[in-house]
Amino acid sequence: MTDREDRPARSLETRLVGLDGFLCPHTGAVVPQIHPSTTFARNGVDYAQVGGRGYTRDENPTYLLAERLLAELEGGAGALLFASGMAAIATLVQAHRPGDHMVVSSHMYFGTPKYFKEWARPWGLESDLVDPGDLDAVRAAIRPGKTKLVFVESPANPLWTVCDIAALAEIAHAAGARLAVDNTVATPVHTRPLDLGADIVMHSATKYLNGHSDVLAGALVARQADALWEEITHLRYLAGPVLGPFEAWLLVRGMRTLFLRVRHQSAAALYIAGCFAQHPKVEQVCYPGLGDFPGHAIAAKQMSGGYGGMLSVRVRGGADAALGVAKRCQVWQRATSLGGVESLIEHRYTIEGPDTPTPPDLLRLSVGIEDVGDLVTDLAQALDGV
Repeated sequence: MTDREDRPARSLETRLVGLDGFLCPHTGAVVPQIHPSTTFARNGVDYAQVGGRGYTRDENPTYLLAERLLAELEGGAGALLFASGMAAIATLVQAHRPGDHMVVSSHMYFGTPKYFKEWARPWGLESDLVDPGDLDAVRAAIRPGKTKLVFVESPANPLWTVCDIAALAEIAHAAGARLAVDNTVATPVHTRPLDLGADIVMHSATKYLNGHSDVLAGALVARQADALWEEITHLRYLAGPVLGPFEAWLLVRGMRTLFLRVRHQSAAALYIAGCFAQHPKVEQVCYPGLGDFPGHAIAAKQMSGGYGGMLSVRVRGGADAALGVAKRCQVWQRATSLGGVESLIEHRYTIEGPDTPTPPDLLRLSVGIEDVGDLVTDLAQALDGV
């Protein structure tokens, strides 16, 4: 048996499953331990922390495994877990100061621009919503000396538009700003934004990283441990937006099958998109893997091994027709969220409200791990009723 230092380099897939250095050396258990303790002992000599930690809000050992895996997955210098994706976003934003300016994508999960509008602006942070696919518009939105962050998502929920991460990083850095990328949908299986020049990666870890619809969690990963990262780390300690040890343990459980799940879901999504791209009851299939989809060339350049497990279908006949399709589905479950092993269908306009830019005829589909033939058959019969 060789030492770890003598072992050949291993792929991320193998390291995720093997968890080198984190399996129990005393019992030989192949599943990592969970540490539910909220506090940790100090010694009786100088009252120093015995294990280097004093309270779970700082760094529970169960967090550390998930964070190390996330940092490796994204190629970052460090990672932090949060109680939700929005808690991660809030901490990133609050690490800035009133008067700072941010350029935020107008094409992303609707809760993010909503947060900037309803909380960040009243707090004193200025922001502009810009189409990140229009690089000239992004440049024009930059305020020299004031813009500190450019925040985008690719592919962007729920139209799955794609933006050029490398080009946006150049624009942000030229202005002395950082680029943050929501990588929830692409996952590090398909895209590693830090390798493309991004500074911060954000995840709603509830989705693909966990993959089983039983954990609420968020994460931030940093390309380098700079002053902003130190501020984010300190803010998490002060405000305590952390998840519980059991949720962190479940997240590790989910990440061990990440590559297997995501590759299957992406392949199935591409097949489903192709099946319905020319369907007479369908106005448009939104999926970056389709050759004629706007942004496909950029997606092909910065995504590898697939285009993600999310697609949207715009149904001919408007909102009523779309709602009817969702109602008639039997295999696709009508529910919010995405990235789990079950396939979900949702009418986003109803969820987001009348102020949303999401078209009323759009159905968002999260492809699970069911038999792809069953998913196609079910969606086809639902469309037949339009």
